Amino acid sequence: MKLLKINDNSRYKKIVFSKIESLTGKIADKTLGQLERDGEFVFPETLKNAQDITREQMLIQSVDDTYRSGNVMGFIGSGDERLIVKSRFDGEYNDYFFHYLLYRTIDFPNILNLKSDANQNNRPFNFLIFLFPYRLKAAMRKGLFKKYIWRRYDDVNIKGVVDIARHIEKNIPFIGKVAYSRRELSYDNDLVELVRHTIEFIKRKPYGHNLLAKAKDEVRLVIDATPGYEPSDRRIILERNQNNIVRHAYFQEYFALQRLCLLLLQYQKHQIGAGTRQIYGVLFDGAWLWEEYMNILLKDIFYHPRNREGKGVQKLFNGNIGYIYPDFISRDNENRIIADAKYKPVNNIGNRDYLQLLAYMFRFDAKKGYYFYPEPEESKDLTLWLNRGSTYEANVAPRDDISIIKRGLKIPSQARNYDEFVRRITAYEQEFKRALSFD
Repeated sequence: MKLLKINDNSRYKKIVFSKIESLTGKIADKTLGQLERDGEFVFPETLKNAQDITREQMLIQSVDDTYRSGNVMGFIGSGDERLIVKSRFDGEYNDYFFHYLLYRTIDFPNILNLKSDANQNNRPFNFLIFLFPYRLKAAMRKGLFKKYIWRRYDDVNIKGVVDIARHIEKNIPFIGKVAYSRRELSYDNDLVELVRHTIEFIKRKPYGHNLLAKAKDEVRLVIDATPGYEPSDRRIILERNQNNIVRHAYFQEYFALQRLCLLLLQYQKHQIGAGTRQIYGVLFDGAWLWEEYMNILLKDIFYHPRNREGKGVQKLFNGNIGYIYPDFISRDNENRIIADAKYKPVNNIGNRDYLQLLAYMFRFDAKKGYYFYPEPEESKDLTLWLNRGSTYEANVAPRDDISIIKRGLKIPSQARNYDEFVRRITAYEQEFKRALSFD
């Protein structure tokens, strides 16, 4: 296998990618939306509108004689070529920070603690399978999926459409029963059966029961709702779900779950050498992971409007004009603070970022704004004071009441193992929150 490892938010000479030339040609300068249509699994799905998490983001973008990586992390391959995009804070032989983000945001299990196959060829599959509990819980917050299906009966209580051919076959000479079909709203449908097949598939993995325990209530509901489950029906269930994709916007979480189940149950067919898909793998949007992580860390201090879900929408102008979604609005309305989560390097925060945050601060009468970003351990905060005056009158001077602060959360480096990494970053998290409390 030809393998190349790179970091997110970094630049590399194009010659570096020569060892995976075929794969590079298929993914370079393609947006996440295009990669998703090509069969790549992107998390979170880019089907919904968003500001910072956008279909137009690229995995690698051509810039002169270099390729520039963005906020995306994960694994992607084609044939015998594989590209791994790691967090820029992870070492050559570990991806502790990436795994920690996944653990904090989507309860992603620690692969090191599971009896999973650590072979690089199987890592995309492991990442897909470990997403299953999160996807299942997210979908079932809407309740167990039900739909109308046709059921066939043969009894004396005729409540449906008589099936003459089946009646003649089963009930001649007439013995009092009639064969008929009836359309019913049922939980035991093709989609829930697909989820059941996926559950049974995961159970056979060495780590299956530990993984499914993360969604044990949801798993139990699916099992109880599918008394008609038969292992031999898998191919039929797969075909029915491929031909009946969930389309309704209300059930978008079930669409994501359905797609994940289809990928898991057909993964071997899509593996290297099968030739049914040009590219395969799984990608994670670092900007989304970082924003969700910041929300988990600071939810007792800040409100967190959710652009992707349309929750907590704010308006710039009277008359419901100018919808905006600041990342974070402080719960303290006497000394309001507006904050923006940025996964990108601190030196890349500027220009349009400043204008956006200042506009939000003006809207909410906030005198202080923050950028929350990950930083190396040796970095320090940077405070920017807003100017007043004009160069035309030669009276430009910094104000003393309005500022933007770039505050980084320190990410441990040189950790000897994952447990040490977790201990150190937990201490940095407490330090990060204390600094906000005393500002």
